[in-house]
Amino acid sequence: MLRNEGWRVNHKKVERIWRMEGLKVPQKQPKRGRLWLNDGSCIRLWPEHKDHVWSYDFVMARTSDGRAFRILAILDEYTRECLCLLVKRSISSQDVLEQLFDLFLLRGIPEHIRSDNGPEFTAKVLRKWLGKLGVKTLFIEPGSPWENGYIESFNGKPRDEFLNREVFNTLFEAQVLIEEWRKEYNHIRPHSALGYRPPVPQTIQPFSLVSTLTFPLVQSMRADQDQARGGHEDDPGAVHDAPLGFSSA
Repeated sequence: MLRNEGWRVNHKKVERIWRMEGLKVPQKQPKRGRLWLNDGSCIRLWPEHKDHVWSYDFVMARTSDGRAFRILAILDEYTRECLCLLVKRSISSQDVLEQLFDLFLLRGIPEHIRSDNGPEFTAKVLRKWLGKLGVKTLFIEPGSPWENGYIESFNGKPRDEFLNREVFNTLFEAQVLIEEWRKEYNHIRPHSALGYRPPVPQTIQPFSLVSTLTFPLVQSMRADQDQARGGHEDDPGAVHDAPLGFSSA
């Protein structure tokens, strides 16, 4: 984000400033080997294009009165776009189904959905509904969150960058602020895996370009109007419309 604003800095200098200000510096994650089956195939399915593999998981947080609420996060693993952050006190398999239904209508149906073995994701009604739509479910091994690495990595971002720094007085306040963070994550926040570009960058037309394209058009339209009016004024036989409320006689 600093580079986008014209600053010439590297990550070491930024991390040094973070430490001086007492902020949390992200630790370097160790490399993990792939998980292989006996037949030589890899357990993990890598996303190859948009809407190839989605993944979803839950994040927990609390309001200022100590009451917990849950956040359903749905992620497109290929584009890294956060498709949903559903905030409710409790989320059932029916809530997950309804949220997926809305996303399928707006975005389309993915080929696979990856998740852990939570009861909200393994419910028969949800699996049956996904099967009818042709969506293949990918369940990770119990106690192996690294097999769902995309969503697990994403879950740490709202936790470190937002949830741990905010106090939510009401559930509605949490819903509004978390949705605003999701929009910033998708449209503004740079992602290292995407060449430090946001998952869904906004197309903003510079004002100079707008002026270059718009002002000549407006001036041309005004010139045509002036020419049309001037033609009537120069023609002595032209009949002009009288103002409202007056007769032309």
